[in-house]
Amino acid sequence: MDNYKEYEEKMKNNQKENKKYIMEFEEWLKKKNLTPKTIKNHVSNTELYIEDFLNYYDASSMEEGCYRIDEFLGDWYIRKCMWSTAGNLKTTAASIKKFYQCMLELGHIDQEHYDELQSTIKDNMDIWMEEIEEYNSDCFDDLDVFL
Repeated sequence: MDNYKEYEEKMKNNQKENKKYIMEFEEWLKKKNLTPKTIKNHVSNTELYIEDFLNYYDASSMEEGCYRIDEFLGDWYIRKCMWSTAGNLKTTAASIKKFYQCMLELGHIDQEHYDELQSTIKDNMDIWMEEIEEYNSDCFDDLDVFL
């Protein structure tokens, strides 16, 4: 029971901090003169990562998210997001990279964290794209049984 209470407390603290980070990110995007629709998409993609995924199993902080991107884009996103396609996986990765660039510029993470995130995305994107195509293909193959 203590572990669950610790998790809940950590998750609530993360959510409080994440709201601040998201607000800063949204302001940062506005200063880049992006359209409201683009801003909304980047914020939504980022919230999925830092609010849903990072709090899903063990309430990881935003900073820890720099080291968990492979778990998210290479597995969780593919399996848990029924709208996942190769195209929106790339878009989601771009949103997360922008978010962490903002966090770097605002001093919330250091260069080493940001570089790790960047290299993980760069080194694994082709693998993730293959995995999502295979996963979605298998899902559609399974649907043929019902049609």
